[in-house]
Amino acid sequence: MISLSTYRREWFSSIRADLLSGIVVALALIPEAIGFSVIAGVDPKVGLFASFAIACVSAITGGRPGMISAATAATAVLMVTLVKEHGLQYLFAATLLMGLLQILAGLARLGRVMRFVSKSVMTGFVNALAILIFMAQLPELIGVPVATYVMIAAGLAIIYLFPYVTKAIPSPLVAIVVLTGLSIGFGMDLRTVGDLGELPSSLPIFALPQVPLTFETLQIIFPYSAALAAVGLLESLLTARIVDDMTDTTSSKSQECIGQGASNIASGLIGGMGGCAMIGQSVINISSGGRGRLSTFVAGTFLLFLILVLDDVVKIIPMAALVAVMIMVSIGTFSWRSIPDLRRNPLPSSIVMLATVITVVATHDLSLGVLAGVLLSGIFFAGKVAKLFHVRSTLSEDGGHRIYRIDGEIFFASTEGFIAAFDFAEPVKAVTLDVSRAHLWDISAVGALDQVVLKFRRHNILVDVIGLNEASSSMIDRYALHDKEHASLSAAAH
Repeated sequence: MISLSTYRREWFSSIRADLLSGIVVALALIPEAIGFSVIAGVDPKVGLFASFAIACVSAITGGRPGMISAATAATAVLMVTLVKEHGLQYLFAATLLMGLLQILAGLARLGRVMRFVSKSVMTGFVNALAILIFMAQLPELIGVPVATYVMIAAGLAIIYLFPYVTKAIPSPLVAIVVLTGLSIGFGMDLRTVGDLGELPSSLPIFALPQVPLTFETLQIIFPYSAALAAVGLLESLLTARIVDDMTDTTSSKSQECIGQGASNIASGLIGGMGGCAMIGQSVINISSGGRGRLSTFVAGTFLLFLILVLDDVVKIIPMAALVAVMIMVSIGTFSWRSIPDLRRNPLPSSIVMLATVITVVATHDLSLGVLAGVLLSGIFFAGKVAKLFHVRSTLSEDGGHRIYRIDGEIFFASTEGFIAAFDFAEPVKAVTLDVSRAHLWDISAVGALDQVVLKFRRHNILVDVIGLNEASSSMIDRYALHDKEHASLSAAAH
């Protein structure tokens, strides 16, 4: 639970920087929100209202100050079929259920699962996202007038050089203002924000989705809501970790789950789509000096102000200015150090990173890439731990008793080597299995020990298992068969 003093500091510790960075983010959110609305097959106002609601509510209820949440491509692609087959009202209902599921995940403290995401997966996630951000700008770079390239180059020059003059004003904001002024002053025929779609002209209206409150409705929306909730939380928690690293601070992942859920419920109630954290806009915010909750709140409120009050000004902003900002984000997001690290890091780590990047870029699905990376990490880790296992043995002077000393972890990946380490045909009268320096982790380990003991007994060799620790002994008592077989044979003999 966040203390009141901490919460107050997260709001008001850097007011000026948060205000300016929030304005920059709001400008960058407009084309993104409109574009994601197009992907989902809905009116631009659905994405714009969603971005407003999600940003403002997550600023209040989220667990990661300075992180930007809004309508995103990751969630938009999951909505297409629902909107096409059942209509917009079912999308709003699915968004409400999505939010509820995310709140339940937060209360269940599912944010802790992020500890299973390795550094290699994180690096792959960041690099893939940087590539996707750049690829998303390609439509604005292909088949356009030469003036567009000149404006983008000028925008990048301002973004990277203006901080040498002063850091009091975020350079991306300066770039947007200057390029808009140049475009109007020289009468350039460039693609503008207004060309993306019609901006809303009135405030959003609070209303419940107009769908039947029946079990059939639940059957329709639940699969979509579950997928949206999972993808939204995955991207949000990964982005939160990245912002943690960028700011050298920590955040509450479980509270972030609750915050994302509350944000999506608010979005659904005002006619918005579901969303989650956005790494690109979060990087813009952090790079522009935004660190507190105020920056996220300003991004949402100023976005609404822009589209309702300053819509005539927003419409004339050249897309070249926003493309320059997003290219800066792409460059800043990519982990350039990871390229030389490919040769320095262990091969499995490099494979995991590359697999994550390739999967995300090929499918445009961040969750699939992270899933592939986590699975590969698990496989490589299991293989590495399995190799640490070994068995040593000594034979008594009379040749009738062999002692096997087992070291390491016995689990599903090491059971084959465990069984192969014993000579069941050796002409001895008794064997002792000393597992005092080993640990049985799962049912597969218990089954392997069963198999070894029973094989020895079939060869009329007495077996004694010693040194079981408390956890391993508990598993043996519950699941092992060799003790039960031994007990039944003893009873039959009597």
